[in-house]
Amino acid sequence: MRTQRFGGKGIVKRLNFSANTALYSGIIIIGLLAIIAIAAPLLSHYDPIGQDLENTLIAPTRHHLLGTDQLGRDVLTRIMYGARIDLTIGILAVVFPFILGTTLGLISGWRGGLFDTLVMRIVDTTIAFPFYVMAIALVFVVGAGPKAIILAISLVGWVAYCRIVRAAVLVAKELDYVHAAKLSGLPTSRILRKHVLPNVITQAIIFSMSDIVLSILAIVSLGYLGLGVPIPTAEWGSMIQEGQAYILQQWWIPTIPGVMVVITGFGLSLIGDGLVKRLNK
Repeated sequence: MRTQRFGGKGIVKRLNFSANTALYSGIIIIGLLAIIAIAAPLLSHYDPIGQDLENTLIAPTRHHLLGTDQLGRDVLTRIMYGARIDLTIGILAVVFPFILGTTLGLISGWRGGLFDTLVMRIVDTTIAFPFYVMAIALVFVVGAGPKAIILAISLVGWVAYCRIVRAAVLVAKELDYVHAAKLSGLPTSRILRKHVLPNVITQAIIFSMSDIVLSILAIVSLGYLGLGVPIPTAEWGSMIQEGQAYILQQWWIPTIPGVMVVITGFGLSLIGDGLVKRLNK
């Protein structure tokens, strides 16, 4: 087993970004997507939901680099605004379960006993249901929209982080550096926060990259099924659904949003692979 550091600075010192091409590449890809999403109003003067019925289904031109859709809306503009929606929801839908699952896993693994048993029974029950079935059911219950999607994914997604962190805590609490912290008289909260958490959160951080990909895929899937962000808001899943009828003649309408999903997943996967290489050294 890798030697653990006594204290919370080990994870920072293991993050040597300069030696990791995959990590840099992923950060560049996601960074560019984030810049495009944030700067969308500056990069395009078109309204992402404004209709122009006199210029429908136009092929890519100098004025419309990716053409227009069936309602005359600029496809490139809608893709940029769609990136804003999908990236924001995808990240927030991981942040909340990450915090909840990590906290419960940390406490559960440390305390054990009845609390641990109760938490793990909830985890087992949640895992018994397929992710997409649970997400779709929760969206039906709470309604469509960004907040509902984040809530639905969060209520399902926390269990993975709980299991990952709990398993690491069960190992870490038996190591010498934790016993030394106990013998030194430090309070439990300080031991968990300063000495245990920084050394068990590595796998959760790595998993979060792939989890963002899964969340974005879930958002796009819900949008495709009409259960995601309400139309006419620009969102990649709904753009694919609306444009599939024109794929043989105006292929760019449904294809480009799908390509953006692939690029986003590729960038996040590179970041995840890079973190594996750096954090596990």
